[in-house]
Amino acid sequence: MPNVLHLFHKFHSSNSLLICRFDRDCGWRTGVQILPVNCDSSNEFKITKAALEAAYEKAQEDGINVKGLLIANPSNPLGNVLDRETLRSLVSFVNEKNIHLVCDEIYAATVFSSPSFISISEIVTEMECNRDLIHIVYSLSKDMGLPGFRVGVVYSYNDAAVSCGRKMSSFGLVSSQTQHLLASMLLDEEFVGNFLVESSKRLAKRHHMFTEGLEQVGISCLKSNAGLFFWMDLRRLLKEQTVEGEMALWRVIINKVKLNVSPGSSFHCSEPGWFRVCFANMDDETVEVALKRIREFVGEKDEAKPAQVKTKRLPNKLQLQLSFSARRYDESVLSPHVMSPHSPVPLSPLVRARN
Repeated sequence: MPNVLHLFHKFHSSNSLLICRFDRDCGWRTGVQILPVNCDSSNEFKITKAALEAAYEKAQEDGINVKGLLIANPSNPLGNVLDRETLRSLVSFVNEKNIHLVCDEIYAATVFSSPSFISISEIVTEMECNRDLIHIVYSLSKDMGLPGFRVGVVYSYNDAAVSCGRKMSSFGLVSSQTQHLLASMLLDEEFVGNFLVESSKRLAKRHHMFTEGLEQVGISCLKSNAGLFFWMDLRRLLKEQTVEGEMALWRVIINKVKLNVSPGSSFHCSEPGWFRVCFANMDDETVEVALKRIREFVGEKDEAKPAQVKTKRLPNKLQLQLSFSARRYDESVLSPHVMSPHSPVPLSPLVRARN
């Protein structure tokens, strides 16, 4: 995927890490440099051993000592899960290089269609490897919709890493009230089970509704089955196949179409024209508004094949209001090198609407 793997090293140090588009989270406070591993649409952005080796070798040539690999599974921004073969190849790779593997599984329970999610913890039980190199991070923010609780988990096979985590946790302790509430909720297995089943159904319905609507106007998306977003292909709408062309199209979508999507360059995608779309943070009526705007926009851009799609008539009282702050959408701030898909306030709600 375009952002699944990246290299980074700490400034004034030779340490580095292969990571997944966590520029802000991993770099802003610690001072690390991100070096992406390029994957492309020729194989649906799948991670390959060749891509890993190429990035690793490039880092070595640049004098960067790679220290680890960080992946997101399910993927952000692709919205799909890593298959067993890929996960096994990642474990083999880190063992060959003697580097760490950190797997972010924050979207583990958002899978809404096959194939199912496979945790890296399952993979390490199937093969011989150095488990001291394997670490898993998780949070209740996505699966249970509790981002404000700021509760996360680090699961590691490495005693030194766990010991360090315990010491660092004193700077971000979870209140006793929050712990009691969450323990009560998670112990109610019937509630949690029903919640996740219903969540998957709603995600599947919304995903189908949105992607089908895009297909009607000739916009394709990468096949996905998890997460809160999908990967939309707008390459044919670019005036030029460059990052500048992508950003020009993004500005039009923001300023004229009044929709907010994240450009692929903000995820280090090497192919201009891909955009991440969040679909799980709006109601059905708002989705219809978004699709109507997209149809009109594509109709203008593609005069040879104007969109002839019947749309649901919306009540006149629906007043759309964009909740964009001036600073957040200042291009000097919101650039492909600064944007983060992990902001506390999502950077890419496709439409923000209120009655």
